[in-house]
Amino acid sequence: MSRNLDALELWRGALVASVRQDGPDLSARQLALLLTVYMTPPPHTVRGLASTLNISKPAVTRALDRLGRLGFAKRKRDDTDRRNVLVQRTVKGSVFLTEFAQLVIDAGATAAAFQDGGALAAPAPVARPEPVAAPA
Repeated sequence: MSRNLDALELWRGALVASVRQDGPDLSARQLALLLTVYMTPPPHTVRGLASTLNISKPAVTRALDRLGRLGFAKRKRDDTDRRNVLVQRTVKGSVFLTEFAQLVIDAGATAAAFQDGGALAAPAPVARPEPVAAPA
């Protein structure tokens, strides 16, 4: 299988596992925004996130509205410049991404087992991922 198909199969496996769980279904935009907030150094603002993701500020705001309702991110007025709204991490968002990381790891183990000629069986046990950075 080509590297492109390998990558897509890994992503498909992780997404299928994600939608099978009881948790929320995030859009690609919401997931990209959440990953950006957790995996890049703060501070994060709506303007900065819009620039980083090359999407509009209203699109960031809509995604943050959903992530806020889920408890995965929160907004707080910047005390040093009241015009800015900072986007902050939450413990619940960190837990969600840690669990999502495990789905990706499991999908990779399943894909590797399948490529090695094995039947599509349960993946071999793998180490749990390190928790995603908790809020400061």
